[in-house]
Amino acid sequence: MTINCKGELIDLNLPKIMGILNITPDSFFDGGKYKDEKSILLQTKKMLEEGATFIDLGAYSSRPGAEVVSEEEELARILPIVELLTREFPQIVLSIDTFRSNIASKCLEAGAALINDISAGRIDHKMLPTIVKNRVPYIMMHMKGTPQTMQQETNYKELLTDILYYFSERVSTARALGIHDIIVDPGFGFAKTKEQNFELLQKLDLFQSLNLPILAGVSRKSMIYKTLETNAENALNGTTALNMIALSKGANILRVHDVKEAVECVKLYKNLNNYVPSS
Repeated sequence: MTINCKGELIDLNLPKIMGILNITPDSFFDGGKYKDEKSILLQTKKMLEEGATFIDLGAYSSRPGAEVVSEEEELARILPIVELLTREFPQIVLSIDTFRSNIASKCLEAGAALINDISAGRIDHKMLPTIVKNRVPYIMMHMKGTPQTMQQETNYKELLTDILYYFSERVSTARALGIHDIIVDPGFGFAKTKEQNFELLQKLDLFQSLNLPILAGVSRKSMIYKTLETNAENALNGTTALNMIALSKGANILRVHDVKEAVECVKLYKNLNNYVPSS
């Protein structure tokens, strides 16, 4: 199971780590931490040295109830950082966290390698054609509504059945357009209650029926810190525990704030399962 990022085939049979780099003032955990070139470069260097295969760069917070950011503001925030990171780290595999096709297009032109879309092309209908044009891997997430409305969109006939149907439709549409490298993200915390998030994790292995790489993003989310009666700052141990469960259920990519600990999870998982690289 591989994806092609700028001519490099990345094998996802051994799970990989995607480090989160938010350059937003209002993200739920790290909002405002990385607001100048020095802090951004230091954090990126740290995550790459710790073993991140991908760096996921976002300039629009998708936390529940996040404020709307104009396309102009999002582009002004993110494009200079894409240019900075691809210049300072020429081998970086940079993922762009956006649901807007114009942002995706500009960032890909500047050297980004793949797109991470929380809406799976449902908010901006030009997104899928943009992916086709640029021939890049595409992460499609499950979400209902928007970040502003999603927590009022938690009603399902049958949670897993509904989400799998959503992906079958989205994947079919993408395939018909000629998109080949697709990764699915069940969307922990997006239009789901705490109980639904745990059900989703418990049954994550069902997504293997799609025959596509699975991305799991539970890092420091409320399903962890509300259960443990703490906060996002103190949710690393809980994140590590759930990351190992995600790996055991078939996750191919862990999207995390804390790369070192996630890499250690993968190393332990590899030894637990006697992983042998594919030939």
